[in-house]
Amino acid sequence: MGHKNVDQNPSGMCICAHLCPRMPHLHMQQMEQKRENRFSCEVCGCIFTQSAKLKKHLKTHTAEKPFSCEVCGSAFSQNHTLKQHMLTHTDERRFRCEICRRCFSQSANLRKHVKVHTGEKPHSCDMCRSTFAEKYSLKQHMLTHSGEKPFPCDLCDSAFTSSYNLKLHTRTHTGEKPYSCKVCTAAFSDSSHLKRHMKIHMRERSYSCKICECTFSEVSHLRTHAQIHANERPHLCEVCRSTFSTKACLKKHVRTHTGEKPYSCNVCSCTFSQSSNLKKHIQTHTGERPHACKTCGMAFSQKYSLNQHLRTHTGEKPFLCDVCGLAFANISNLKLHTRTHTGVKPYSCEVCDSSFASSYHLKRHMKIHT
Repeated sequence: MGHKNVDQNPSGMCICAHLCPRMPHLHMQQMEQKRENRFSCEVCGCIFTQSAKLKKHLKTHTAEKPFSCEVCGSAFSQNHTLKQHMLTHTDERRFRCEICRRCFSQSANLRKHVKVHTGEKPHSCDMCRSTFAEKYSLKQHMLTHSGEKPFPCDLCDSAFTSSYNLKLHTRTHTGEKPYSCKVCTAAFSDSSHLKRHMKIHMRERSYSCKICECTFSEVSHLRTHAQIHANERPHLCEVCRSTFSTKACLKKHVRTHTGEKPYSCNVCSCTFSQSSNLKKHIQTHTGERPHACKTCGMAFSQKYSLNQHLRTHTGEKPFLCDVCGLAFANISNLKLHTRTHTGVKPYSCEVCDSSFASSYHLKRHMKIHT
């Protein structure tokens, strides 16, 4: 039975003294001793009944993390947290939800998950009345009202509302990717990115484009793809004023100006500005051509190349120019054509002042200088 504060009892007697009527005064001395033996944190004022628990707690303030994972190098302040983390590598999931049969590596995660089924959200925000299943989630939410970001990055000026977001951000500096695909060699900094990647292997592509019938595993990918047909190009290159449908496409394009090629082949050391080009290049070493045309038998290393080839049989030209109405079988030809209207020539010669609308024309031009 829990003990209430004796100060709130008018008699000065412990509320449970009836359990030990023979020695009530001795019982009171034991309770006072327990109170005196409480250990408090000088940083945040938290109180603990054992010095060992206080020592563990202090590591949250000092950032001391003596327990490290031998698999991915992640470090932890407590040994039991490391043990919980190791379950993410072993795939051991002992705790099963009785409602949907989903399994978890930690009982705490199972308890959180069950609230998804029950809809229980006992923690509410006093400012906007939002409710949360976990007290921790409420604390995180409160930071959106205060604007406080208590977790700063030591490597740049960024700051975050949670230690988890800081951890993910830090991996952009360190390059750490602890989540590996067991099917291929891909690795990721975030478990959610690995889950999204696994849909590629499962061939789970439930979102299809109504214009060109391309399929996607994520609805966000379909929305991005739809901008190609709508000719929406909100992202502008500051160097040549070219516009792009996505921020990722702009980032890739900028490398044509900077010359950056961060992706290198392990076989021949060729470097590429895009990871997709590296993947295509690797197949020149393996000779792999898994995508075959059912009409003429031609085989291709990329499904995209097969789709383009099929249009030579069907005559389909789904990409229209908004200026003159000409139609094209693939997006790259439409891009080249559009530059005849805009006059954009993003490929410049480093020897002379000539510039070109396509990389092919620049390569042909370079032969003049060599």
